[in-house]
Amino acid sequence: MEIKLIKKLKLYGFNNLTKTLSFNMYDICYARTPEQRQAYIAYIDEEYNADRLANILLHVASLIGAHVLNIAKQDYEPQGASVTMLISEEGDNPADAEAANKAEPLSEAVVAHLDKSHITVHTYPESHPNKGISTFRADIDVSTCGKISPLTALNYLVSNFSSDIAIVDYRVRGFTRNVEGKKFFIDHKISSIQNYLSKGKRDLYQMIDVNVYQENIFHTKMLLKDFDLDNYLFDMEKKELPPSEKKRIKQRLKKEMAEIFYGRNIPKG
Repeated sequence: MEIKLIKKLKLYGFNNLTKTLSFNMYDICYARTPEQRQAYIAYIDEEYNADRLANILLHVASLIGAHVLNIAKQDYEPQGASVTMLISEEGDNPADAEAANKAEPLSEAVVAHLDKSHITVHTYPESHPNKGISTFRADIDVSTCGKISPLTALNYLVSNFSSDIAIVDYRVRGFTRNVEGKKFFIDHKISSIQNYLSKGKRDLYQMIDVNVYQENIFHTKMLLKDFDLDNYLFDMEKKELPPSEKKRIKQRLKKEMAEIFYGRNIPKG
């Protein structure tokens, strides 16, 4: 989606505004047995290992027009992975990003640095020991300084993680000056994060906004509308289950998703 700038600002020096887009993305499933739950964690660890996460962040850097300066990445035991990338606003050598991706890890997290800007991802697979609910959470931060905007990567990130739930924050911090010395605390038009999602994405999700416009803080919660039990069962199909168990599993999954979406525990009954 196009980022609508406020007129054409003639700035004094560098654009010092910091724009940060943060996600909590969740995938929810039901794994009946301890073996299935262990297999789910192993599947997630393989599907979203540090190397694949680094490739996702490299594509994000490309989408927002950033130049990758450094990548650090790490797979954890017993599960989970992290990537951090430092980036810069400009760069015309695509080989640099490829070279950075092949470099040895520099820390226990994958960090991509963009010249005062960065992209990070951390994953948290976990499983409930009794009720069979398993969740995969990915925390992603895209923070940029200058003309480039993290909002450009919004649709790609939502699609790539196939999220059942996404909690998204966007904030603009600091200020920049024009040539007359006037401060600007934001350099583009935005009323909601939803403005930067494609219509196709908006149609898939139930969404709630909590925005503080005067502070340039924007918050959107997204919950997938369609619920097909087969999409939430790991290593089994709903046709294998008796009606009473299908109902019980569906209730557990719906409750888990509602608690994550609303950020509170829901009492029984």
